[in-house]
Amino acid sequence: MVKDFYIKNMVCDRCIKVLKDELDGQNIQLSHIELGRVRLKIESDDEIQKLGTMLENNGFSLIGSTEEKLTEQVKVELIKALRELPLELDRKLSAHLADALGHEYSKISMIFSFTEGIIMEKYFIKLKIEKVKELVQAKELNFTEMSQLLDYSHINHLSG
Repeated sequence: MVKDFYIKNMVCDRCIKVLKDELDGQNIQLSHIELGRVRLKIESDDEIQKLGTMLENNGFSLIGSTEEKLTEQVKVELIKALRELPLELDRKLSAHLADALGHEYSKISMIFSFTEGIIMEKYFIKLKIEKVKELVQAKELNFTEMSQLLDYSHINHLSG
């Protein structure tokens, strides 16, 4: 049977590569993989247990509850938004997430805050700070250019 599994802590393309390699090593048939989700051809409950163990050994975990799935989908959408610079959200973050996830923003926000203990906006700011750290290490851009790429209205907002 083909089944979707939602996975916590998948944040980059390397995570996808690690999981592909591990699934091959476990002889679990992969149908599709993307950040936060895999579609597998599972033949037995034993394979599901092997999957869970393999994920735990690599710093991932299976997501069971609907709330955790939605929270992980939010994280994936926010990570995807920061992949391509300049950051181009053609509307508010709330509208972008509501459309992308097919839920009302108030529900998304409430569930995210409850499961993560932080509001989405602060989480997104933390992701943007991590992106700035990457850009600083690359030593290709100055802070003004970074602030423009990450859609800060003024360099002082980035500096703060």
